[in-house]
Amino acid sequence: MVEQSVRRTKPLGELIRRKEGSRLTRTLGSLDLVALGIGAIIGTGIFVVTGVAAAQYAGPGLVVSFVLAGIAAGLAALVYAELASAIPIAGSAYTYSYAALGEFVAWIVGWNLMLEYMVALGAVAIGWGSYFTDMMRSVGFTLPRALVASPAEGGIVNLPGVLVTFLIAYLVFRGTKQSASVNRVIVFIKLAVILLFIILGIKYVNPANWRPFLPFGPSGIVQGAAIIFFAYIGFDAVATAAEETKKPQRDLPIGIIGSLAISTILYIGVTLVLTGLVPYSQLNTASPVATALLRVGIPFAGLIVSIGALAGISSVLVVMLYAQSRIFFAMARDGLLPPVFARVHPKYKTPYFSILIAGGVVALTAGFLPISIVAQLANIGTLTAFIITAVGVLILRKKRPDLPRPFKTPGTPVTPLVSIAVSLFLILNLPPLTWIRFAVWMAIGLIIYFVYSYRHSKLNVKEQSFNLRALVMAPVAKPIPERETTFVDPNDEKPFKVTPARKDKDS
Repeated sequence: MVEQSVRRTKPLGELIRRKEGSRLTRTLGSLDLVALGIGAIIGTGIFVVTGVAAAQYAGPGLVVSFVLAGIAAGLAALVYAELASAIPIAGSAYTYSYAALGEFVAWIVGWNLMLEYMVALGAVAIGWGSYFTDMMRSVGFTLPRALVASPAEGGIVNLPGVLVTFLIAYLVFRGTKQSASVNRVIVFIKLAVILLFIILGIKYVNPANWRPFLPFGPSGIVQGAAIIFFAYIGFDAVATAAEETKKPQRDLPIGIIGSLAISTILYIGVTLVLTGLVPYSQLNTASPVATALLRVGIPFAGLIVSIGALAGISSVLVVMLYAQSRIFFAMARDGLLPPVFARVHPKYKTPYFSILIAGGVVALTAGFLPISIVAQLANIGTLTAFIITAVGVLILRKKRPDLPRPFKTPGTPVTPLVSIAVSLFLILNLPPLTWIRFAVWMAIGLIIYFVYSYRHSKLNVKEQSFNLRALVMAPVAKPIPERETTFVDPNDEKPFKVTPARKDKDS
């Protein structure tokens, strides 16, 4: 069964035809995609994860961790850009894997992308709730801890995180163009606030806070990179917008690489200022930027940053919830998930049921889990998807050298191989408990695949129909016509011809 589903790849011709007949509306340009990427990348990494990673793993050396993680993400972005330009279809790494590596591998990637986006969304919503609480405190109103913290943190539910999730889900449900327009405004506010933080904070930087630079040793840099890699996953969301992009072959590479480059520069600048404002040990919070400004005595700046962080993190929620719903949509369209996930709203042209389910799961995650557990789980799913995508580039270069590639990964095969090695290195440096949770997640995914997805796969249905027709036609004893007969294999977009042997005149 596994061997069959590994060999069963999605024909590239069918994917290209699917692009032409998409029910989604093409409204996004290159600037929209860059804003989409920045909207997803910048937010959680700067406003949430930096504090935990500095306090627990890397200290001031976190700036080096961001450089290392940025290199890993950059390599993966080059790989994604090639596949996104060649196969501009919703589904991102899931769709690429289906075309190159087979259905079983594609399911694993899709299942990991679900983990990546839903868990990452949960972490983002948790950070939003923390900044909202800080903002209320800065104006003299303290919210009850029972309603702003998870049970593991001494509360009952992170109610702000739950409410903002449902609000964002409604916005994404209303339509792609509306979401993109709101996202552009939010990204502008977010970038302005980040620049304000750097300008104000640099005056209060105390170089003594950068010593020791590596309190956890060199290994802390690697562990920190493995943790904060979660901050870079937003560029993957750009690839999921392929079917809603006006000129995907040109605009997708621009959106992926452009958003990643801008975000990496800002990450490095903010990390240097943040760890210079206060000792790294005081940053173990889900709202480190606001906390640092409050502790150096700039409360009004803390309020402004909190407002900007809320806006910025909201844009991350918009983009990631958008991306998660498109993953559901692509997998359901292939039969690997129930067809209800592929339903498109007749008025708003969005996969509304996928948005509803994703929003519900994220709300539960944000309401009842702590930030430390959530961020680690998102990383391992993301890195696994990056590895498989890089393998897909190498395989498609060999299997389909004729495939039009508007953007080609430079330095192939070296670049994809280095991307695989770096991603695997970061995975191996994640905490052991993360591996255990990941193993449980994968076990659940395999059960679902063999119980439901394998049987309902559109390619499996085609194979069964093809075999049934061959079985029915086999007993019919008719003379073979003296002409070529064309057969079409459901797993191959190219038909093949068979010419019957002719009898010798002397026989």
